[in-house]
Amino acid sequence: MKRKDLEMALQRVRGFEDPDPALEQYMTPASMASEILFDAYRNGDVFGMKVVDLGCGTGMFSIGACLLGAGMVVGFDVSEKALEIARSNAIALGVDVDFVHRDVRDVEEQADTIFMNPPFGCQSRNADRPFLDRAMSLSECVYSIHMADTLDFVKEYCGRRGRTVASYRIYKYEIPHVFAFHTKTKKTVDVAVVNIR
Repeated sequence: MKRKDLEMALQRVRGFEDPDPALEQYMTPASMASEILFDAYRNGDVFGMKVVDLGCGTGMFSIGACLLGAGMVVGFDVSEKALEIARSNAIALGVDVDFVHRDVRDVEEQADTIFMNPPFGCQSRNADRPFLDRAMSLSECVYSIHMADTLDFVKEYCGRRGRTVASYRIYKYEIPHVFAFHTKTKKTVDVAVVNIR
């Protein structure tokens, strides 16, 4: 599958119907998700691998990993509403993903590769730390999205746990007007997609 074909497929993934601001439920754009997944695929981190999607939301990374030939994919999320949509998305796209209702702190599923778009910590300070901690305890290879201005912190945080940010890429991330506290139609922020090894 070519990256453009993957992006077109992921554009069919339905987003949150009633997003929870406390969980910072924003959908990862299909264009960004397809690039992250395809880079991981080229690095040998997807095809035939066991993939875990932490905070999977409506299934963007889980479904994309399946489409790229992952051997097994498990998506975890604390929101049952999001998981219902994720399951229907998987059926619509003809992929087999095991979606599990669980808080990230309680996930014990080891993986070859983990993908995640954790909360940025805008509503709850340090909300991404439990995701980082759990991901690094479960896998040797993690792809994660963070605010670009926290990149140095992420590098240091991983370094203190014997890990390194092997590579990163900066993206423009468009946050749509979803919640009542949003004052603009949309806001664009810089995010860093890191590969932790």
